[in-house]
Amino acid sequence: MKIGVIGIIIERDRTVSEIVNKLLSEYGDMICGRMGLPDKERGVFVISVIVRATNEELSALTGKLGRLKNVKVKSAVTDCDL
Repeated sequence: MKIGVIGIIIERDRTVSEIVNKLLSEYGDMICGRMGLPDKERGVFVISVIVRATNEELSALTGKLGRLKNVKVKSAVTDCDL
């Protein structure tokens, strides 16, 4: 298992946020913390998620999120297993 952070940016159409939240719920066992910052004025919604997961689990979640329209995803993980 590794500790990492996933950065999620939703732009323009916020309707996809329901799908993002559903995916995060499905992978809830690996989530240690989550913070969201809605900027309705600019139409940008940012979510940061701290995770403890295997590379495979992290890739599965970020891959599903990254395929969603108007969603950008970046992740960073520790080099060592914890």
